[in-house]
Amino acid sequence: MHKKVVVFGGGTGISYLLRGLKDFPVDITAIITVADNGRSTGRLRNEFNVPAVGDIRQVITNLSGERKEIKDLMSYRFSTYSDFNGHSLGNLILIAMMNITGSLKDSITCLSDLLDVRHKVYPISEDSLTLMAETEKGEIIEGEEEITHNRDIKKRIFYKDEPTITPEALQAVSEADLIIFSMGSLYTSILPTIIGKDMRKAIKKSKAKLMYICNAMTQPGETDNFCVSDHIKVLNKYLDKRKIEIVIATNTDISQEMIDKYRREEEKSKVNIDYEQLDELGVELIESDLLVLDDGTLKHDSLLLSTIVFSYLMRGC
Repeated sequence: MHKKVVVFGGGTGISYLLRGLKDFPVDITAIITVADNGRSTGRLRNEFNVPAVGDIRQVITNLSGERKEIKDLMSYRFSTYSDFNGHSLGNLILIAMMNITGSLKDSITCLSDLLDVRHKVYPISEDSLTLMAETEKGEIIEGEEEITHNRDIKKRIFYKDEPTITPEALQAVSEADLIIFSMGSLYTSILPTIIGKDMRKAIKKSKAKLMYICNAMTQPGETDNFCVSDHIKVLNKYLDKRKIEIVIATNTDISQEMIDKYRREEEKSKVNIDYEQLDELGVELIESDLLVLDDGTLKHDSLLLSTIVFSYLMRGC
């Protein structure tokens, strides 16, 4: 019987992990945030009063066993002067399926069948959620896009209304052998999947080990000047009595030229491994040369990262 892995997250980060992990002999359940309110997703939310589908579309596409041309079609964005401008075809397909099936979960199942997805994908909720943040200055910010663009340090993340967590997601957590919090935006991709009251209870009761795959670079307004341990401390704050037990972090030697490029163009810096602090937290560190240069940007090597995760599973977690 395959080990059961639950992966929390959203957007590009979780997609890079799942792209490699899907080909290993494990049962994957991806639990995806639905609070995005920007770009195509935000416009569709406003028009149809539905949860955000953009991150779900990315995950389904990366889990697909279909050929590259089909995946490219799902990610295709219209560039036009009409109302289609900026919309992803995959987002439109998911919305159409929701109108047909009456359910985001059912539309995900239909699209997964069409795209030869052999793993499970669940939204954290079928509610149309509004993500909120309180800054260190005491300001309340409403909406994921607004949180991302606000550069003040975030004190806490919460929902405007308590979400109804998808029952299948709760069940997957209860059966998991390993729970992974994927790389990605800490405050707007990872935390939105775990701040719901029922999900925190489920994680607390779960016997699965808790693993975090740390970002390679900081994110302006969210994790400025963060080391690896700082990311873990934020996660631990929302996990009640559970704590991150394993962290995977990159020790890739990034060139000064690339560091300067990220600082200049995106105001990002390298996330350093702070060994002593991680030791004090009692976290098992798995470090490796994980980054590759892809189209001028640094990305995690999906296959190598997935191999490390699978090797940990085979150790008998």
